[in-house]
Amino acid sequence: YVIESEWNDVTPATRVKLTCNTPDEALPVYWKKGTELKGTGKTLIAEVKEFPDAGNYTCLRADTHEIISYEFFLITKVDSNGQMIRSMLRSFEAFPSLCSVFSSQGDVTCSSPVAHTDESVTEYTAQCQKENYCPFAEEHQPIEMFLEVIDEVEYENYTSSFFIRDIIKPDPPQCQYVATNGTVTWTYPRTWSTPKSYFPLTFRVKAESTEEHKIQVYEADEQSFQIPMAGPKTKISVQARDRYYNSSWSEWSSVCR
Repeated sequence: YVIESEWNDVTPATRVKLTCNTPDEALPVYWKKGTELKGTGKTLIAEVKEFPDAGNYTCLRADTHEIISYEFFLITKVDSNGQMIRSMLRSFEAFPSLCSVFSSQGDVTCSSPVAHTDESVTEYTAQCQKENYCPFAEEHQPIEMFLEVIDEVEYENYTSSFFIRDIIKPDPPQCQYVATNGTVTWTYPRTWSTPKSYFPLTFRVKAESTEEHKIQVYEADEQSFQIPMAGPKTKISVQARDRYYNSSWSEWSSVCR
């Protein structure tokens, strides 16, 4: 059960009738929540308002203490208008910017960082795959995502709608750098769709001078670039993006060797 609880001090608790799943009306049974005895008899009226009220309610035989059945309550917080108060994944509202497709198989990965009061950050990740995904086909209908989040006994859900083309983010290219002539070469990510003539990428090359503390970024459509005035200690990395669609840039590659 998911109980909608109006999150204030005035609204009374929700009363829920529980029935023990036994066909024997005469069988003595009792109800427990954790170690607490909640009542006896086949039916129990549970009052659920706050998180301590939620959780597992178990019906047991009085003679053998064998578990017969149980019900688990979750609480979702609502405001005075009955709208769900979503606080666990606040940044989910920023979807689809938090979702990415890295491969040609339609694998969607969505991440949501959650900051805690102790300044630590936990990142929650959801992954799914679009069935019968074809990278050559034109998208006419967006993907509808429905995400349910449960933290112990608290429940929230989130919805989002997006096209695969809007969340494409390539993996970083693999690159090599020849310091003697300042030439950088790279290959397409192994996870990128083929043929590359049909799915071309555009690239950025970053040259970071550790001696002059200066960063230069160059753009290229080919798979090589000669960096002017590059020194032996210059750090080079490359990133990629779909050439014809304004999707996300990949992460920067590791330093080209």
